[in-house]
Order: sequence, then structure tokens, then C-alpha cells
Amino acid sequence: MCEIFGVSAREKITINHMLKSFYSHSNEHRNGWGLALLDRTPISIDKEPVKALDSEYLKGKLQSEIKTKRCISHIRMATIGGMNEDNTHPFTRYDYSGRRWVFAHNGTIFESKELTPYQYVQKGTTDSERIFLYLIDIMDKHFEEKKEPLTPRERMDLIDQVILTLAPGNKLNLMIEDGEYFYVHKNEENTLSYLKLDEGYIFSTKPLTDDEWKDFPMNQLMVYKEGVLVYEGIKHNNTYVMDEEEMKLLFMAYA
Repeated sequence: MCEIFGVSAREKITINHMLKSFYSHSNEHRNGWGLALLDRTPISIDKEPVKALDSEYLKGKLQSEIKTKRCISHIRMATIGGMNEDNTHPFTRYDYSGRRWVFAHNGTIFESKELTPYQYVQKGTTDSERIFLYLIDIMDKHFEEKKEPLTPRERMDLIDQVILTLAPGNKLNLMIEDGEYFYVHKNEENTLSYLKLDEGYIFSTKPLTDDEWKDFPMNQLMVYKEGVLVYEGIKHNNTYVMDEEEMKLLFMAYA
């Protein structure tokens, strides 16, 4: 699987020490790294299909102070799709209204008829990219029907519905950002934690410091703005439990 890291805060937080700890996990998650700093204009997304600890570019970047109010980072252990930049997270795309979305996924899709068509149009070969393309298509469809940009609540409700549609039988740990709001979801036990600071929240697959990290809520979309929780989605019962035999069959199918 992969690991994900994110920040939603009202003031900029220096995250170098957190990122160094996060990227140190790339000995196990060696198939790529990515970092999206989302409070820049334009936003900054760096990613490479190499192990984070082997990246000279990343090593140099971490030598300078990185302060941010919103970011998403990812280290990849590939289950579906080879090592190339098109398969490296975070992904980004504009919807028809001109809104730019950023997306990272820790998990695996075992079966979903909704995502099958995107195998033929995606740039890379990951199930994660197919989730993202499906999500953007949902936004675009409702924009075309409404003929004006969606409200924040409409966007949140649509993402919640995407999660409710895709979560059964699949691992769907996600971080999504739409330029205003930060969306987080997990449906596997003990695979996402958060640290509450005065400035806001830090999220990570695994705790990165000796501070008091807490387990992120299961099976429910949470949405934040500037470090404040503003939306809670519908709680569902689609907890993912890893099946070793199922994973072996998946690897064989994509080998």
C-alpha cells in the first residue's frame, strides 16, 4: 500500500521535521514520492517515480524551510501500475468550472464497475487515478446540469456519495483538496492518525512525532477549512479488512 500526509491549518506550519519522518518510511514505500503545497499561487506539486530517500531533489528541497497551511504528500508502494510519473501521487486536474483539485489515495480498488471506463482514458495505469477521474466527472456532470459552479455543500455531498459508492469491498483512504476545502476519509483500522495543533490539523498514515496523535475517525468523510472541521459525511459500515489471497490474485491479474 502507500502512505499519505496532509495539513489543514489557519496559519502556516513548518513541516520539514514531519516530512523527513514521513519520507523515512520510503524504504518500504519505494515506488515514488510527491508533495503538493496548496497555499501557493500557483500551487506547487513536485513528484518523482523514485524512492524518496534516494531523491537528490527532495533532499535539497527539505534543506530549506517549508511552511504551509495546506499540503498533501504521498509515498507509494505500488499494487497496480508501474513506476513512472503518471502513476505518482498527488494527482491534479481542473473541473469544468475552473476549479483545481488535488488528490492522493492510499488503498486498492478490487472491483468497481464505475471505474472500469477510465482504464481507457487515464494517463497512467493506477486505480487511484481512475477514482480521481470518476470524481471529476461527477463534478462536471452536475456543473453542466446546474450551469453554474457548485456550492461548497454540493461539492462535499457529491464527494461523500462517491465514497459511499466506491467503499464497499475496497480500501479508500483519501486526501482531496479543492482550493478551499480539505477532504479526508479512511476505511481501514489503524491506517490514519491526526495531530491537533493550535493552528489546525496534521494527518498521517502513521504518527510522525512523540506528540499526542489520535486515530482518525473510521468510515466517515471529514472536511476541513483552514484547520476547522466544517462537514461530516454519512457514516457507513464499509470497513476494509485486508485479505492476503485477494491481494495475491490482484497482483497476478496486473503482473
